Amino acid sequence: MTTAEETADGETEPWDEVTPDAARRLLVAAVEAFAERGYHATTTRDIAGRAGMSPAALYIHYKTKEELLHRISRIGHDRALDILRTAAAGEGTATVRLAEAVSSFVRWHAGRRTTARVVQYELDALGPDARAEILDLRRKVDAEVRGIVEDGMASGEFDVPDVQGTTLAVLSLCIDVARWFNVDGPRTPDEVGALYADLVLRMVGAAK
Repeated sequence: MTTAEETADGETEPWDEVTPDAARRLLVAAVEAFAERGYHATTTRDIAGRAGMSPAALYIHYKTKEELLHRISRIGHDRALDILRTAAAGEGTATVRLAEAVSSFVRWHAGRRTTARVVQYELDALGPDARAEILDLRRKVDAEVRGIVEDGMASGEFDVPDVQGTTLAVLSLCIDVARWFNVDGPRTPDEVGALYADLVLRMVGAAK
């Protein structure tokens, strides 16, 4: 199913797991509204209206607005973690795997910029239990990138005095793409991904 946000690289958002169709429509509408107005400024009436449904219909599928945000955040973080796990487990040197991890992570944040903005920047709106669950996923994301950097240090490919700080810097660079990327801008998601992969390899002192 094609959702309201068609990505710049021709792929669509990963909402196929959300059923039934009405629940999916509400989730997509919530993504758009949260990205445009922010979580706190968005009402359940706003979301239902975007989905072409009544406010009462929303509560059939989601008990609260926070439940919608939690579902969006969980799906988005699961996808981000899967991208990095695939790159980390790939064949090749640490240099090759780090380049793939960065380029694919950046492509996701550029091509799915609307969803990524909600996933990455509305975390504080979640309640304690939901927030703890998402923070655990973020730690796993961090661990995948840190593992590649540590592999590169062990093999002598990288020269990194602070692995933890470098990992944070790499992830911050990738995530921030969702904030500024413009589909009508001069670069495609693939081009931004390649650029950032090159920048990160320079950051860790990888041989060219």
